[in-house]
Amino acid sequence: MIDLSIFKGKRLAVMGLGLSGLVAGEALCAGGAEVLAWDDNADRCAAAEARGIPVASLHDIDWSMVEVLILSPGIPHTYPQPNPVAQAAKDAGVEIVGDIELLVRARPEARYIGITGTNGKSTTTALIGHILETVGMPSAVGGNLGLPALSLDALEPSGVYVLEMSSYQLELTPSVQFDVAILLNISPDHLDRHGGMDGYIAAKRRIFEQQSADSTAIIGIDDTDAKGLFDRLIADREQGVVPISSEITVDGGVYASGSILIDATGGTSHMVSSLDGIETLPGGHNAQNAAAAYAAARAIGIPAAAIAAALETYPGLPHRQQLAAVIDGVRYVNDSKATNPEAAAKALSSYQDIYWIAGGRAKEGTLEVLYPFLPSVRRAYLIGEAADRLGGELDGRVEIEYCGDLNRALEAASQAAHGHKAVVLLSPACASFDQFASFEERGQVFCRLAAELPGGLRDIRCDGKAA
Repeated sequence: MIDLSIFKGKRLAVMGLGLSGLVAGEALCAGGAEVLAWDDNADRCAAAEARGIPVASLHDIDWSMVEVLILSPGIPHTYPQPNPVAQAAKDAGVEIVGDIELLVRARPEARYIGITGTNGKSTTTALIGHILETVGMPSAVGGNLGLPALSLDALEPSGVYVLEMSSYQLELTPSVQFDVAILLNISPDHLDRHGGMDGYIAAKRRIFEQQSADSTAIIGIDDTDAKGLFDRLIADREQGVVPISSEITVDGGVYASGSILIDATGGTSHMVSSLDGIETLPGGHNAQNAAAAYAAARAIGIPAAAIAAALETYPGLPHRQQLAAVIDGVRYVNDSKATNPEAAAKALSSYQDIYWIAGGRAKEGTLEVLYPFLPSVRRAYLIGEAADRLGGELDGRVEIEYCGDLNRALEAASQAAHGHKAVVLLSPACASFDQFASFEERGQVFCRLAAELPGGLRDIRCDGKAA
């Protein structure tokens, strides 16, 4: 846990007592701060009290006595409607930050790598963490991925914090100066929380705003909005901007030509490694993730050969194109984290002969981004609230079967795929909250159900445990 004794004797409020809020409350109490913690969920308040965190309603306090509000990133403070607690704090002139801001203020001497983007940030974050661990560089990985920031180890000044940063978290971390900042891509997401696309882009741009002259900005240029930010950053900075791509050749950057990763940052181009055969990095989108991770590792001084060797041993992340099982030659792939069409498109582009399970609770936008990859889909098995909506868009483009729930969809897809060199792919393009508590639960159920399928030759990769 991070030492927050810099806040000793100060009064801070914590709103939102999920995991990151609980850890923030504990760390502040341990550091000698006077803490007022609250969540509108009574069970979460009880959990905080059980961990020794003082709980008091923040709806009717004197905000003039509070110095800082630590706000859960999931709680709105601007759009579409500010939470009443956040609004009261704002009206009183109280600073509103997130837990990652507390880490940065407590460990200003540390080095920081930040990763954001609509898609791919978790894989890229984990991949960078894997590279650093493999070469023996002291590091800790957290933020939006995995462990809350304040539960990470206190690293020596030479250590590196690798932090996945959502757009919500970037808005609540005003003073972070990333030694390496990565923006992978931008596509419409969370628009209600940012007042539209312009607000969403502005939130993503924050990852570069506090960088110093000797820091590195790494930007994917394969989509229009991210390319626009790249052009503006190039105009503002003389050096330290590295473009990455999985689609085109880029001068002065890192790119993928097919499965070959190429470094063109030094004035000449040379092959870094081949991604062929790295089962945990399939598809062009993962080539971009690998390019970003390589560029980040090089920026902090890791030799190219060591990075290439580490890529070969990357274990992958659960629920991100995770191979769950191979049964009688059919591959079962858990991509439950694909909660929007753009993410699902990445998965569909990675395989042939796909029996595709999709659906859940729909997000804004259409499925148009998926259309180029539908020729690889043999049949779509639709589940959840969005089944009719998805079916309306997919009708005439691909064979459709309405299945209701994941169990029936997997059974039907397995029967249809049997005897073929095929992939049964859960890549929902939708949120999970209609039938599951989280995308993790949805993915765990898929893995369990796949493990329980009958068959001869079997290679079960997940543990098969129920959620």
